[in-house]
Amino acid sequence: MIEAQFEQLSEEWFQARVGVPSASCFDKIVTSKGEPSKQAVNYAYTLAGERIAGAKAETHQSYAMARGCEMEAEARQLFKLITGHQVRQTGILYPDENKRFSCSPDGLIDEAETGLEIKSPLIHTHVAYLLARKLPTEYVQQVQGSMLITGFRTWHFFSYYPGLPPLHIEVPRDDVFIHRLSFEIDKFCALVESTVEKLKEVA
Repeated sequence: MIEAQFEQLSEEWFQARVGVPSASCFDKIVTSKGEPSKQAVNYAYTLAGERIAGAKAETHQSYAMARGCEMEAEARQLFKLITGHQVRQTGILYPDENKRFSCSPDGLIDEAETGLEIKSPLIHTHVAYLLARKLPTEYVQQVQGSMLITGFRTWHFFSYYPGLPPLHIEVPRDDVFIHRLSFEIDKFCALVESTVEKLKEVA
């Protein structure tokens, strides 16, 4: 695992993510069942375009996304209080020196060799999470992808909404899913590279 110590959401952090598949978007590469995603080609074209342009593509930030960013520090403090874990903030993690894909966890728990993913959803979504009492399907790829990158055996998922109980799930590594994810990421990265080469020919 390679760690780049950029402050998340900083200019350096955004620049380092240009053209690089991120765990938060692994759902665009593979489904939660380990099958190829129908969004893969568009996502590959986006990353290839970023590499040629040298900048991140503009994306819309919804109210829920903006709120999640604002509540993250509060949620992290509550997680630390409840679990007693020391959480270290980090920038970008890569599986190796090639830096073909990455993740940006909401924290690392070094002594336990695990990581943390925080979500601060809208109230109806958080209630649904509490009732289901499991890792939400929409975050399977991100959480398992983070374990693929780090090599960790577990990952903490923490959903937070003020005034309601938090949802804390310690997710075990799914080696079968990670094998499928790794295979699809390899194919995806090859698609991005070939698209970049074709764009260079057009230019």
